[in-house]
Amino acid sequence: MVADMIPAGYEVLLADLKNRIRAARVHAALSVNRELIQLYWHIGRTILERQDREGWGSKVIDRLADDLRQEFPDMKGLSRANLFYMRAFADAYPEVSIVQQLVGQLPWGHNVTLITKIKDPALREWYAGACIENGWSRAVMVAQIETSLHKRQGAAQSNFTHTLPAPQSELAQQILKDPYNFDFLTLHDQAVERDLQKGLLEHLKDFMLELGVGFAFVGNEYHLEVAGDDFYLDLLFYHLKLRCFVVVELKMTEFKPEYAGKINFYLSAVDDLLRHSADNPTIGILLCKSKNRVIVEYSLRDMHKPLGIAEYKLAQSLPDDLKGNLPTIEELEKELGELEEVSRDE
Repeated sequence: MVADMIPAGYEVLLADLKNRIRAARVHAALSVNRELIQLYWHIGRTILERQDREGWGSKVIDRLADDLRQEFPDMKGLSRANLFYMRAFADAYPEVSIVQQLVGQLPWGHNVTLITKIKDPALREWYAGACIENGWSRAVMVAQIETSLHKRQGAAQSNFTHTLPAPQSELAQQILKDPYNFDFLTLHDQAVERDLQKGLLEHLKDFMLELGVGFAFVGNEYHLEVAGDDFYLDLLFYHLKLRCFVVVELKMTEFKPEYAGKINFYLSAVDDLLRHSADNPTIGILLCKSKNRVIVEYSLRDMHKPLGIAEYKLAQSLPDDLKGNLPTIEELEKELGELEEVSRDE
């Protein structure tokens, strides 16, 4: 009965209002965060100025923290330690404009991490911008800093400049890394490509984070039939910004020129069998255990399909010469048992 009373177009109206409310809530949260970050900057700037002009020491900051917390008991972030972070924050960004335009979009915890882990101002700004673009959590941002993403981003060898138009070639180059960091995987020395593929799929969230924003997973061992024969792509993605399919092939060995020929065949097949008229040309990414830059350069020189070639790094397994020196589980249990007996005797 009630459903019959709902006018035409109500569901569309409801969906529109829900989206507006969600957008307003996000905007409000960002505004609150921006105001808080600017407040922290102004507090830090004031402390810096007073220290320079009047020689404030740490005891004055201790008193300031106590007085502020007494006045604003419900407000977090006014501890002595945080006031020192505010001071460091203002010192790291002397101009308020960068706070308003860039780092004000990041939570305070992200900003503290940036000023404590990165001393170079330009590099801090690079990671702040990358964090905003990719929506990283603080843990992911730390991982990217520790693996020197700024050195790896866009560093893969490719032929994009002569196989793709200028706007797309630049963006395509930037989505590549070299090396890729797969430290969430530990594979034995006898592992083959299927083991690597299986490991990446089992850690798909970590793998997608390492690939970067824009990749949408389509499938693994993706089947293509060409002239009655069956072929299987290791991994197939669609990139939302590039508007194209991305074929990822995995090799557990050093790069060989024939690998480029095989993935070139796959790219042609995907373009003919899967690519829509509105899609851009399919891109290939070949990930190898190692590569010789000269051999890669020769292999890419006369290829007409867009291909990037990069290495990947796995978590280091324990060296064989150390394995025998570590205690077994049984030995550890025995050791713990003996320690407990000694403790009881005492």
